[in-house]
Amino acid sequence: MHPTTCDEPEPSPFTALRILVFTSFFLLTCTKTAKQLKTPIVFSKKDTVTAVEEKKPIAKKKKKKIYLTFDDGPNKGTQNVLKIMQEEQVPVTFFIVGEHVYGSIAQHQTWDSLLNAENIELCSHSYTHALHNSFSKFYEHPDSVVNDFNRAKDSLNLGNNIVRTPGRNAWRIDSLHITDIKKSKAAIDSLQKAGFTVVGWDLEWQYDSKTLTVKNTADQLMIEVDSVFNNNKTKTPESLVLLAHDQVYNKSNDSLELHQFIKKLKLKDEYELSLVSSYPGIKPDTTKN
Repeated sequence: MHPTTCDEPEPSPFTALRILVFTSFFLLTCTKTAKQLKTPIVFSKKDTVTAVEEKKPIAKKKKKKIYLTFDDGPNKGTQNVLKIMQEEQVPVTFFIVGEHVYGSIAQHQTWDSLLNAENIELCSHSYTHALHNSFSKFYEHPDSVVNDFNRAKDSLNLGNNIVRTPGRNAWRIDSLHITDIKKSKAAIDSLQKAGFTVVGWDLEWQYDSKTLTVKNTADQLMIEVDSVFNNNKTKTPESLVLLAHDQVYNKSNDSLELHQFIKKLKLKDEYELSLVSSYPGIKPDTTKN
């Protein structure tokens, strides 16, 4: 007898088709993958790295300078002026009369307050204030004018050579050479030759000399300041020296106007208060003895 043989069943046509499809799909997938591995990677526009331009800082707008100055102190109104300036924390320049420092105990105490105050600059307004307002006689003698200012400098031990001539709107700095009354020219020239820097003003806060009260309000003065700048009426572009007088602010109403004016100036973004020693054309060595 021959041994019995178990014959394997033949695959059905359906099964053979499935194997064929699977094999074809597998080979197609492998081929595609291989091609992808050999193909260089291409970045899309979104993936492209671009250089980021660095933004430049916005330049600050240059402000117009206002140099607030007070003449004739120390006197009865000086303490009020000083209190307002310290409260508002603004720089201010006082042009001092030498004799006034030693005129009374109160005036000398005010002088001590000025010396100890912050953000305050002290300059000379002569020793005798032109021989007690004898202006014509004072300026007739150039040597006497120089001696008067030297006396103020020595007695007050001022730390600079910046001066203002009593009763005269005169300028003697590198960029300005102005004399309002020609008869005073020789005397003012002699001050410059002696090493002094003479500073005048662009605008004055007018006052009544009899009542010692201001003639215009803070609002009116603010309009004047704007007008002087807008019409280019300053001696140096973008720089305005404002003259006021200490004694005018002894009364509360006038002190209030001064305080209001300072507040209004601080609110004007285009203005900046500065000390006279930083005025354009004034040399740094002018601030030394």
